[in-house]
Amino acid sequence: MRIKLILLSMLLASCGYLSSPVLSPYKMDIRQGNYVTPEMRDKLKIGMSRQQVRYVLGTPMVSDAFHGDRWDYVYLLEQHGKLVEKQRLTLYFEGDKLVRMDDGGQPGQTAE
Repeated sequence: MRIKLILLSMLLASCGYLSSPVLSPYKMDIRQGNYVTPEMRDKLKIGMSRQQVRYVLGTPMVSDAFHGDRWDYVYLLEQHGKLVEKQRLTLYFEGDKLVRMDDGGQPGQTAE
């Protein structure tokens, strides 16, 4: 009985070094943030109120107490544990009106 237990322990321990895709853990796709489509960006116009912007894009992902006139819409997509897509849209307000938009000139950036 003792020999069988030792052989079984050795067999199980020897399987620990295998790095086969069959034995790898499942990593789900993770979407975080506000996904902003090109159609949504086209609806944004300088001079829109905060309420109109919130209606078009939704509530911003990042709200900073120190920069109340700046809204950041950030979107990240991870597939199989790697960053695949990253978007960032920053809106600047003066009072209640949209005065500037900064999106880096690209609707969606693919991570390297």
